Amino acid sequence: MTKESSKAPPLYPKTHLLAASGIAALLSLALLVFPSSDVEAKKTTLSLELESPVEQLTQDQDAAEAVQATNEPAASPFAQIDNSAEVTQETAQAAPAPVAEQKKAPNHREVIVTKGDTLSTLFAKVGLPTTSVHEVLASDKQAKQFSQLKHGQKLEFELNPDGQLTNLHSKVSDLETITLTKNDKGYTFNRVTAKPTVRSAYVHGVINSSLSQSAARAGLSHSLTMDMASVFGYDVDFAQDIRQGDEFDVIYEQKVVNGKAVGNGPILSARFTNRGKTYTAVRYTNKQGNSSYYTADGNSMRKAFIRTPVDFARISSKFSMGRKHPILNKIRAHKGVDYAAPRGTPIKAAGDGKVLLAGRRGGYGNTVIIQHGNTYRTLYGHMQGFAKGVQTGSNVKQGQVIGYIGTTGLSTGPHLHYEFQVNGVHVDPLGQKVAMADPISKAERSRFLAQSQPLMARMDQEKATMLASKR
Repeated sequence: MTKESSKAPPLYPKTHLLAASGIAALLSLALLVFPSSDVEAKKTTLSLELESPVEQLTQDQDAAEAVQATNEPAASPFAQIDNSAEVTQETAQAAPAPVAEQKKAPNHREVIVTKGDTLSTLFAKVGLPTTSVHEVLASDKQAKQFSQLKHGQKLEFELNPDGQLTNLHSKVSDLETITLTKNDKGYTFNRVTAKPTVRSAYVHGVINSSLSQSAARAGLSHSLTMDMASVFGYDVDFAQDIRQGDEFDVIYEQKVVNGKAVGNGPILSARFTNRGKTYTAVRYTNKQGNSSYYTADGNSMRKAFIRTPVDFARISSKFSMGRKHPILNKIRAHKGVDYAAPRGTPIKAAGDGKVLLAGRRGGYGNTVIIQHGNTYRTLYGHMQGFAKGVQTGSNVKQGQVIGYIGTTGLSTGPHLHYEFQVNGVHVDPLGQKVAMADPISKAERSRFLAQSQPLMARMDQEKATMLASKR
């Protein structure tokens, strides 16, 4: 080792070292007592990031409790993510407020009628004793309507703080509600019937299966489908004549309450195309208040029946339930009228219809039976023979010759035995007031056309719009 390398570092004066140590101590104390603002801000930010999820969880739990108490839907928790740093303890504590508000509301209960329910079981479900049922039913004669329950019907109960019934309410139909309200003397019954708004509705349908299925698919109710069949029943045999591709348009009255259809009125106008032939119908009420259906040009949809199907004939035997049969020599009902005429005299169809039978039928001999629409049926017996083209399944027109007077079957002389049935029941043809096919009178024709033409035009427009929307 040289002398230079072993030389000690220069020493500072002792006073200098003492001063430096004092300054360092003062600086350390200052840092402990007075931390910088940057450090404090960073700590605050970290504190919010750690505490925010806890406060959010507390708020979510409080909100869930409030939802359970009020039965109101909860807001999506995602809606609060961006504001999580702003949640305060005061906000979290304020969340349960709706619970206190709910406690102040009236005690409301609702029950839905299910299979096997009675008024007593429904009262029991809301905590009311059987004595309350008797009290309610005895309060008013009309209150018994609450015991006429329907499956799915809703009953609403209002109870006072003591748990006693103060109000009972139920909607019995789309148009009618009933209510019982407690008063000093017992309960008061009240019925409210809504008055529907009447508007017209349109449907169009194409038959690709049965009429009922196609009509239902188009939106036509069963009752309106039957009404349509009745309107066109004289022209169309809905049991046998319907073919795939037949179509119909119907405008009908619809009853509406609060925007909801609650019932239907009559058909206002209709059009039916069967086998390429189109029939029209318009409902018209005349000045006397009588309503009927007519074709678009004013002819009656109801077909008249010829009163006498044989010209220049005389009545040899009338309708009787206790006539003595001239051949069988015993009392036997005579369910028709006999028209005596020379052999070979033409017999005419009483109205338009379809031939159900053209052939032999026991004691009636050669017989023709015609179905007129859905309601009427006529029978012609003891014929000598049938007119050309008249056979089972053929269609005939009113006044068309269908056969000739004869004496086949149980007959003592040439005559026509004529029967008239309404819905399968024999009636006296001479006394039956059948619908006469009177057209619209001249005095009301302009009024009729003012209704008919817009209805026909609307069906054309509605159909065109519907078909265009499907393209």
